[in-house]
Amino acid sequence: MKKLIIFDLDGTLCDSLEDLTDAVNHMRNDFGLKALTADQVRQLVGEGAANLVKGALPGKSPAELRRGLDTFIAYNTAHIADKTTLYPGVRETLSILQEQGRQMAVVSNKAESLCRRLLTALQLDHYFIDIVGGDTLPFRKPYPDPLLKVINGAGIPVGETVMVGDSIHDLKAGKAAAVTTIACLYGYGNDSEIRSADMFIDSFSRLLELPI
Repeated sequence: MKKLIIFDLDGTLCDSLEDLTDAVNHMRNDFGLKALTADQVRQLVGEGAANLVKGALPGKSPAELRRGLDTFIAYNTAHIADKTTLYPGVRETLSILQEQGRQMAVVSNKAESLCRRLLTALQLDHYFIDIVGGDTLPFRKPYPDPLLKVINGAGIPVGETVMVGDSIHDLKAGKAAAVTTIACLYGYGNDSEIRSADMFIDSFSRLLELPI
């Protein structure tokens, strides 16, 4: 049995795309730009807020990008879970995994403060022994550093650890950390980019059916 399960957040545990889209469009409106669709925003998600803002404000100067980032973060903080929902079966599955004695953690490229705020709003924070955001360490996913921080802190070998996520960054980080990788086919990632995973799930509760 795998003793440590590390989860991505957006696109894995919860669907936050509507709130992210609202934050992006609030920021774009501040620059006099037209709104993006949720699908356009989905393609920008996964590499942290700074990269999302850069993609949503093409051609802007470094000063304008900083202003855009501040606007995005402020709005997203104030509306962190207005429309965000858990994927079906998440709470029930986490409860079962906890009852089985698994240690669980979250590693996201979202800022740590936003991760904690969102997990608290969704009433999931008590399931996790550690929450690592994109700004917790100098390097974020796809580097293995955030995963290794959790693994070393838990004192559990990499061979007894699993990384569950929906993007290529999750899988690359998992491979670099030498842990088993599980791809969520229902998330924001491109299916063709996550085919390198060791295992796949098309719904969160399918975790309970895997040989882990």
